[in-house]
Amino acid sequence: MKKLIGTSEEDDEEDMEMDVKEEDDDSEENGEKHIATQGMVMVDGGMTSNNSNSQFQHHQEIEEQVSTPGTGVVARRCRPLEEKERTKLRERQRRAITARILAGLRRHGNYNLRVRADINDVIAALAREAGWVVLPDGTTFPSRSQGSKPVGGTSTMVTSSSSQVMPQQTPPASLTGVSPSYQTSIEYNSIRMKGVFVPTPSPYDLSSGARSQTSPVVGVVAEQTENHQLIRGTMETINDKQTVCLPSNLLDRDFSGTPYVPVYVMLPLGVINMKCELVDPDGLLNQLGVLKSINIDGVMVDCWWGIVEAHAPQDYNWKGYKRLFQMVRELKLRLQVVMSFHECGGNVGDDVCIPLPHWVAEIGRSNPDIFFTDREGRHNPECLSWGIDKERILRGRTAFEVYFDYMRSFRVEFDELFEDGTISMVEVGLGPCGELRYPSCPVKHGWRYPGIGEFQCYDQYLLKDLRKAAEMRGQPFWAKGPDNAGSYNSQPHEAGFFCDGGDYDNYYGRFFLNWYSNVLVDHGDRILSLAKLAFEGTCIAVKLSGIHWWYKTSSHAAELTSGFFNPCNRDGYAAVLTMLKKHGAALNFTCSEFRLLDQNENFPEALADPDGLVWQVLNAAWDVGVPLASENALPCHDRISYNKILDRAKPLNDPDGRHFLTFTYLRLCPILMERRNFVEFEQFVKRMHGEAVIDIQV
Repeated sequence: MKKLIGTSEEDDEEDMEMDVKEEDDDSEENGEKHIATQGMVMVDGGMTSNNSNSQFQHHQEIEEQVSTPGTGVVARRCRPLEEKERTKLRERQRRAITARILAGLRRHGNYNLRVRADINDVIAALAREAGWVVLPDGTTFPSRSQGSKPVGGTSTMVTSSSSQVMPQQTPPASLTGVSPSYQTSIEYNSIRMKGVFVPTPSPYDLSSGARSQTSPVVGVVAEQTENHQLIRGTMETINDKQTVCLPSNLLDRDFSGTPYVPVYVMLPLGVINMKCELVDPDGLLNQLGVLKSINIDGVMVDCWWGIVEAHAPQDYNWKGYKRLFQMVRELKLRLQVVMSFHECGGNVGDDVCIPLPHWVAEIGRSNPDIFFTDREGRHNPECLSWGIDKERILRGRTAFEVYFDYMRSFRVEFDELFEDGTISMVEVGLGPCGELRYPSCPVKHGWRYPGIGEFQCYDQYLLKDLRKAAEMRGQPFWAKGPDNAGSYNSQPHEAGFFCDGGDYDNYYGRFFLNWYSNVLVDHGDRILSLAKLAFEGTCIAVKLSGIHWWYKTSSHAAELTSGFFNPCNRDGYAAVLTMLKKHGAALNFTCSEFRLLDQNENFPEALADPDGLVWQVLNAAWDVGVPLASENALPCHDRISYNKILDRAKPLNDPDGRHFLTFTYLRLCPILMERRNFVEFEQFVKRMHGEAVIDIQV
């Protein structure tokens, strides 16, 4: 745990004394009110209260006065003052002891305890060290390594409002369709539970022979409690009883004994601000602690070029990343870092804006051709054009040199984390969104799914390269982009270049597409050569996006504009995978959670086939021996999507036992931390790790 700096035993005692004084002031005020009330009761013997507790106190006072001759109102007013002094003394002693315990644990045990922590924080810290899971609302249950119960048959919970430790009821084993691991997850709400509510079984109950994707609600009746900001439950009311809904039980494949696939969680885009400062470190530490409790393997974070080298060439600021990485290291998590040489903002899922470095933007204002350009001459400042990879126009450096200097600075700055294995993988950004592709579908230029996109080769540097290639081919009049390729939101049959029998498959079309895709492969080849040199001994990876729309057409138009020469009669990913194999790099392929059914229902005109694309790329990678990692492209919280990812991560009945190298979940957010979603994610992690999650039937 992170060691707090700037606190001491004396500071703790001073804070405790201040708290005692504040409570004493409150006690004096309350005591005066209490004495005044007693006086009123004794003067007016006929006064009555509207509740039984007041009546009991009134009768007790009368009995004490009758049994003690000579006592009166004055004697009764003195007694609360004596009790108050004794209470103050006991409170001072208790707080002084607590302060010394906390100071000792912080100083000698490196416990992350706040200055005004109480005994609950101490118990929670000790419980976590012993292997228990303690959620922020105080709910406590065994971790996966401890089984379903601790020794003695019961588990305990540290309450957040008092120092009382309450026994925890183990949920009955008769819950329909709840696995032992779900039973553990139910314990999120099992404290202060009054009972278990199971609705009347329906013909679609999962305990029957016919199974449905929607099952009756299985809830746990609990007293109304305050929802914590990290783990929030889904509450419903059934028959005037408040229930906590559990995820629907589905017919799941048993992944016990399957290979262990590490699971990483991608951190929010804005975890580091533009001043390179860590945003909300305490909140992030709490979230990481909760993720650690379900045994995730690590986190992924973007190292933004626009933040680190924002103001001047080779002036690097890694301050915020140092603090973040140290926090991750102390939690014994591992790191996947992304060298993000692109802009953040304007694409789907972007909730922050991180532009390219200011000094690069200044160059771009005078020479906009350093950015990718479409046929209409619109420039896209999302990332640098690959045409300047070898052009010395970035304050005396080429784009290759700029990328290498940045990666080398990172390697030197965090050498210790590389040496001890905390940094397990470096993903090298090679284009828009960090992916190896052209920015053919920019939302800022009006593209909307499922448009085919546009070719991005009209800056002066790429056109110069195209002219050179055409001359070498002996066809100088081919030194131009196609003039019948439609616009961003066209469909293949509307463009003469992409329609069936279109120009994409004639001599010029094949020449142009071959050149266009070779520029992409050459860019990746050169950057990975430098990355391999900078990060020697560490796994490097490249992200490839799944351009799955129009996959069922002959031209695969959306893939062609993105740089993948993959029509129905050609394998457009073979050259990319051969290049990755050359450098020993892993492939991080998105699109794992997409389902053909959803695509057909929502956009039937897109002729999408995510399943076909995924299996083409995965099998091509496995055939040449390229390790495969993956991440979800869109938010994922339901069991069906998780099962889809699992089936791709660990193919059923694969004779070679092939599986993903790692999986990265996109991304840490409040929705993931809601109780229902978090329970599903916990089960997903267990299955990725090859653990048994067995459904219990009634």
